[in-house]
Order: sequence, then structure tokens, then C-alpha cells
Amino acid sequence: MGRERITKNFETAEETQQFGYELAATLPNNCILALRGDLGAGKTTLVQGLIRGIGVSEPVQSPTFTYLQIYEGSRSVYHFDLYRLPQESDFVLLGFEEYFEAGGIVVIEWPEKIASLLPPSTQWITLSHTPNGRVAWF
Repeated sequence: MGRERITKNFETAEETQQFGYELAATLPNNCILALRGDLGAGKTTLVQGLIRGIGVSEPVQSPTFTYLQIYEGSRSVYHFDLYRLPQESDFVLLGFEEYFEAGGIVVIEWPEKIASLLPPSTQWITLSHTPNGRVAWF
């Protein structure tokens, strides 16, 4: 049973952030959102909007060198960037799986690094460049 594919086009970073902002209201607690896409495809830009959507006004940076940033607003968001994660087992050794059921929203950039650890309920969004901006499908 496949999911219906939904496509969104964004011409600007602001539109990508707005999508994240609106998406925040639709995500249940304990949701895992897996963001795929090349470098610069808009993953962190989407997360910036999502964080704003839960009521956090502080700047959102990609946690590339720390793996995890936690944001507290109307709900908790656990923002992972696994670009530099050496191997899947490191995610487990660092105890990060506990965030999958911590009651907030888990957002993972570069989720393919831990694909076998992600539950079937994970919501996948793929972002890519187009000649007119970005496109996201999920």
C-alpha cells in the first residue's frame, strides 16, 4: 500500500520556511520527520520555519557539528543533522533513539545514515533544486 505523493514548489527561502511553519501545526507528538536532499536543497530552511511554527524565535542553525539541537516552544523539537555521523551504530551509542519517543517532534537531516533505525511511521520529505527554486515531495 503506497502513500499518495504530494509535491510542493518553492521559489524562495521564505516560501520554504512558510511551508515548515504550517507543517508544524499538523505534526503529532512523537512524529519523526526525515528530510532528504542534497546540500543546499532547503532542509535547514524548512526546519527554520517549523521551529518558528512552534513559537521559537531564536535563530535556527544546522547542528552539523553537534548532531542535535533542541528547541523548546509550544512543543519540543529535536533537530538532528547526521551529515557527519560516521556510522549508524554511533547514533545508538550516543543514545539518540530515546528522542523517538520523547513526546516532541524529531526532525532528521540526512536520515539515510540511520534508515534501518527509523520506524515505519516516519514521515519522509525530499527536497531538491529545480530551475525555478526548490521542490519538496512527501
